[in-house]
Amino acid sequence: MAVQKDDTIASRISRVLAERIVRGELAPDSRLRQDHIAEEFGASHVPVREAFRLLEAQGLAISEPRRGFRVASFDLKEVREVAEMRAALECLALKHAAQHLTAAILDAAEEAARQGDLASDVHTWEEANRSFHRLILAPCGMPRLLATIDDLHAASARFLFSAWQSGWEKRTDHDHRAILTALRKGRTEEAAAILQKHVQWIGKAPVRTSSGATRETFVIVG
Repeated sequence: MAVQKDDTIASRISRVLAERIVRGELAPDSRLRQDHIAEEFGASHVPVREAFRLLEAQGLAISEPRRGFRVASFDLKEVREVAEMRAALECLALKHAAQHLTAAILDAAEEAARQGDLASDVHTWEEANRSFHRLILAPCGMPRLLATIDDLHAASARFLFSAWQSGWEKRTDHDHRAILTALRKGRTEEAAAILQKHVQWIGKAPVRTSSGATRETFVIVG
């Protein structure tokens, strides 16, 4: 029973830390301090170390000999990989979902797009953007595919939050409108082609590091 309890605590800790990493609250390359985290969660070091291993398995943390764990960083190659995977899998899901998209679903997706345009901060925008994509893809009825797409969206969100902790400006997503227009007209291939280019586009933004220097980071804004 003790092992099962520790596993439960480790899972809870890893979920909380994963959310902090994805949201950019724990910056890339920052150390994960075992003592501090154990104290915060009122846990022993055993479930905390297991939580770190779970984060490592998700690609969110890296183990370093004699130095413990740190938050994993990412580079342009990883951003491109996620963009390519999202483009391929979301287009597949859309082609299967298209015949099941009702006027009500498309209206809800349009409202999500509108909320994204009105968003004044990056977290609100990302939530609206993810809602738009989920609404038009969920009717595909392929749960494994959708679960994989959700994981890729979480990776996209991490890239985005890392770049835009501040300085986010309202923007109009014309691609979302074009996708909806094509879907309303029954032009599935056209909608999929727009979606593919939309997701594959990679932007960049300047980020200030802990040392005060500025570096460019790459993000998926779609």
